[in-house]
Amino acid sequence: MALLTPDRLFPTDPRTRDIARALYQTVAGLPIVSPHGHTDPRWYAENEPFSDPAQLFITPDHYVFRMLFSQGITLESLGVTRADGGRVETDGRTIWRLFAENYHLFRATPSRLWLDHAFETVFGLTTRISAATADDTYDHIADCLTKPDFTPRALFERFNIEVIATTESPLDDLRWHRMIRDSGWHGRVITAYRPDAVIDPEVAGFAQNVERLGALTGEDATTWEGYLLAHRIRRAYFKEFGATSSDHGHATARTENLPQGEAAALFHKALRGTCSAEEADAFRGHMLTEMARMSLEDGLVLQIHPGSFRNHSDPIMATFGRDKGFDIPTRTDYVRALKPLLDAVGLERELTIIVFTLDETTYARELAPLAGVYPALKLGPAWWFHDSPEGMRRFREMTTETAGFYNTVGFNDDTRAFCSIPARHDVARRVDCAYLATLVDTGRLHEDEAFDVAEDLAYRLAKQAYRL
Repeated sequence: MALLTPDRLFPTDPRTRDIARALYQTVAGLPIVSPHGHTDPRWYAENEPFSDPAQLFITPDHYVFRMLFSQGITLESLGVTRADGGRVETDGRTIWRLFAENYHLFRATPSRLWLDHAFETVFGLTTRISAATADDTYDHIADCLTKPDFTPRALFERFNIEVIATTESPLDDLRWHRMIRDSGWHGRVITAYRPDAVIDPEVAGFAQNVERLGALTGEDATTWEGYLLAHRIRRAYFKEFGATSSDHGHATARTENLPQGEAAALFHKALRGTCSAEEADAFRGHMLTEMARMSLEDGLVLQIHPGSFRNHSDPIMATFGRDKGFDIPTRTDYVRALKPLLDAVGLERELTIIVFTLDETTYARELAPLAGVYPALKLGPAWWFHDSPEGMRRFREMTTETAGFYNTVGFNDDTRAFCSIPARHDVARRVDCAYLATLVDTGRLHEDEAFDVAEDLAYRLAKQAYRL
């Protein structure tokens, strides 16, 4: 019995479904462009087999373990590493059995779509995951992982990935990217510049991070001028390893365009650890504008990912560290928050600023009108908690009327879960084709135009927006 149905996510009306099918057939096999994500470059550098099914699908994937945790299953029992080195489950089969016994928790979620897609199309499973099938499915996947066709590079090629971007701190030496480049392998794995650790005064060890930035660049990064120059030097270094974008995960969308003296004073307060919360936010906001100015110089696309209350649970943060499923969406203002940045550089036609949101109420009221007029501004796709069929559909319905298709940037998967990449792109392509089919069937888009737009959304817009 197949895990997937051929017409999943298509309209139920027969005529509209036929149009969606025809559109999808033209984009289903297009190469995957993955311009923003969090897969580990070490996988591609060393090309070692994945250790076991649990380590591939469960332990590293916060989409998976947060759902299980919400039902009282401990992170330790799922093999999630403790920050204090405390004991956790290490037996992959035991973790898998626990996952399989609770697979029903994922019914109707995007995770279920992604997992079933990977189980069927990557590993050839036709049996639904359950307590009764736990050992058989574990053994099947584990056996596959021992074969050459399931190494990271082999899967990269099988997934038809044209290019994938990882995300690294300015303090990263990019050793894995260097190893990939020196290996002679032709898979295109590039980096992206994520400077939060040396931009956010509220990050633990901020002053020490700035000193390390200076040591890496040979500049005195504890001076304002040296600090900015150090960023320019590291951005250039990242470009040597393929970077076409920087990425900024701030709590708010606030931007500032402060006089240089005022910005320098805030910087020095940050180094001393005496910034108030308001001053730290102002400094982060100013640095977005500085990063945009640097993008005008070096061509990197500027991505802003605001609006997440990171690590909401203090006990989980203390025990397990960051990124353990407790990042929660918040309300976000864009009209006022982005104005200083847009006043400074928003009319620059050579600059691309891609803004994401976790606050869907801003789609039609704020983001689409902003992107629909400022040449530098583009809208990132439905993101994170809204990376779902319903979320993608809402994004198109609420932004297209004002921003059109061409002030958006296609799709990116933003994932750590390697085997979910083709699944996520397939979902996006199906949802977009369903939406376009509805526009055709209701007389708002000519059918020949729909075929052009489908390829734009699946492939061309991401390449153009991220300069790939």
